[in-house]
Amino acid sequence: MGTVRDIAMPSCHQMKITSRISCLSVLTLSLLVAFASGILCPANASAQTVRPLIDELGNPGKGRIEYVNDGLTPLNVILQPKSFTVSETGEISYRPLDSNVHLKLSVTSFRIQPQQTYYVFYEASADSLPSWFVVYALFSGYPFRGANGMNVQLQLPHTIYLLPKQELDKSEVHISRADVDRDKKQMVLEVENTGDNFGRILHTQLSYSHSKQEAPGFPIFPHSRRILEVPLEADDAPQDLVLHFQNFKIEQKISLRSP
Repeated sequence: MGTVRDIAMPSCHQMKITSRISCLSVLTLSLLVAFASGILCPANASAQTVRPLIDELGNPGKGRIEYVNDGLTPLNVILQPKSFTVSETGEISYRPLDSNVHLKLSVTSFRIQPQQTYYVFYEASADSLPSWFVVYALFSGYPFRGANGMNVQLQLPHTIYLLPKQELDKSEVHISRADVDRDKKQMVLEVENTGDNFGRILHTQLSYSHSKQEAPGFPIFPHSRRILEVPLEADDAPQDLVLHFQNFKIEQKISLRSP
């Protein structure tokens, strides 16, 4: 298991954040599912936020995670670092922090007061690159319970990538499949990373005869492939596909799947 240790919290001017990803706010799927299933009522729930969602750092790397409690109740937070693997279809499998990842946190648990923000500083390194892991924040202490009477807990992720200076090259990315299933009104996309470096598709663009469609981006891990099903917004089939990376783009003609 990787090492996780407490460190003294440095002042803000001592810490340089090198994230290349914008700071965003999210509620995790566990809370959204609770809303959808009627376990929680939105009137009784308040937003908790983590930002940034993602840090992409060198090795070693330093960063800061910001936790915001916009509610009216003080909450307890426990931090749980975990390694993870992403399957071809995007399913995530978590496990204890790998032994080659070394993480120092300013705190591993804390209490955040209502309408307050709490900062956690960290230092991370890895014996081999690229490496990635997630720090889950487990929020508890909500003044309401689920329909079954159990206490409600919320998990918010902060994902950290430790990357080498060398970036993914265009020649290492291959679109092995991009075809349209008109019956299901979707495009099946298969992208392969044959290189040793981590890469991120910032966004996906489909071009129709008279319009364009934007689709989300996604990470592609070394020596792996990703398969995605993209719902189509137009009635006609798209003709061209463009994958936008930070420093390059890849274009591909889209084929129509035979019935």
